[in-house]
Amino acid sequence: MRVLAFGTYERDYPRNAQVRSCLRAAGVEVVERHEPVWEGRRHKFAAGAGALARLGVAQARLLARRQPEPFDAVLVGYPGHLDLWAARRAAGRRPVVFNPLVSLTDTLVEDRRRFAPGSPAARAVRALDRAALRAADLVVADTDANARYLRDLAGLPDARVATCLVGAEERVFSPGWRRPDEFSALFVGKLIPLHGLETILAAARLAADLRFRIVGSGQLEALLRERPANVEHVPWVPYEGLAAELHGAGAALGVFGTSAKAARVIPNKVFQALACGTPVITAETEGARELLVGGESALLVPPGDPDALAGAVRRLAGDAALAERIGAGGRAAYEERASEAVLGRRWRELLERAAAGG
Repeated sequence: MRVLAFGTYERDYPRNAQVRSCLRAAGVEVVERHEPVWEGRRHKFAAGAGALARLGVAQARLLARRQPEPFDAVLVGYPGHLDLWAARRAAGRRPVVFNPLVSLTDTLVEDRRRFAPGSPAARAVRALDRAALRAADLVVADTDANARYLRDLAGLPDARVATCLVGAEERVFSPGWRRPDEFSALFVGKLIPLHGLETILAAARLAADLRFRIVGSGQLEALLRERPANVEHVPWVPYEGLAAELHGAGAALGVFGTSAKAARVIPNKVFQALACGTPVITAETEGARELLVGGESALLVPPGDPDALAGAVRRLAGDAALAERIGAGGRAAYEERASEAVLGRRWRELLERAAAGG
């Protein structure tokens, strides 16, 4: 099978890179027709005349390129909402499969509040979401909860929406966790509202005798200016170095936000920690429960609850046997449901189904 990865997707974003890796491992030839627009940009959808102009030029270049050898399906990755119409032209009669990861409404209206809910701009974003999702023959979401949301958002029939978990790039993230001599709770992320940074900092204040390490920068970075003394902030670590961070942490923190979006997703950071065998603490949500079992493969706490988070961190810091059990259980859940081998088979099945017209 041959798949054309098409568009202005961010090549190195973990979901995109991992999907290509999975497909190739499953024997699918992936040919890329890509033009960079979003690479290295913190706010992908902070649209303006410059961003729209770059996008227009990129899509014109994509369509002007010589058609590759015959392919069976077109795959549009994240962020690709504005690429669907160019992808349809490139596909001809072949199916277009869209891997959106998130909706623009979730990101720009509900999560980052760039547009007020109910405003003309918010309604326009919602209309763009619906049009992009409807332009695809198959939409692949990252959780069943998100699949239902995207289906309802666009009014799609069940057959045009499917689920494939995110997973982790195994060339980077592999088993290697050992309980460290000095415990630290590690959070890695872009510091967006989804992550619940306020909850993490409040928990750190409650567990002032334990170390917290926050790696990343982003929208809520200003909250770290008055962080407690036991919180270390590292603005950036190379992607290739994240596994070493996870291998050396006492626990990995997921997301603790209280938004509807936070309840539906399992973020990259959780899959990466599971792949490394690092004990995970994350919010108990509809999305998380699709993969994780509290007390077995992760410690799950109520979203937005710093007391519960501080208590979970204390449990792992003080109980070596529990930490070992949670780490091993998380790795087992990853191998069973989210390894590259498992997800590669799932992606190939979905693309073959789309190519067959089903």
